[in-house]
Amino acid sequence: MPVAITVFPHEIYKAPKSWSQQAYPSLYYYNQVSKGGHFAAWEQPQLFAEEVRAAFRSVR
Repeated sequence: MPVAITVFPHEIYKAPKSWSQQAYPSLYYYNQVSKGGHFAAWEQPQLFAEEVRAAFRSVR
């Protein structure tokens, strides 16, 4: 199953890319953004939507 990860700077846990790749061999999208936290969809809805679009762009 394809996996996409966006890391928000104010999240409780920020998964490093190397750990994410090891935990999810099918990781195909990883990005760190400059704003947002645990409730990213509520805090930064535009940025969250852009990340969802970017993550699924290659699997459409």
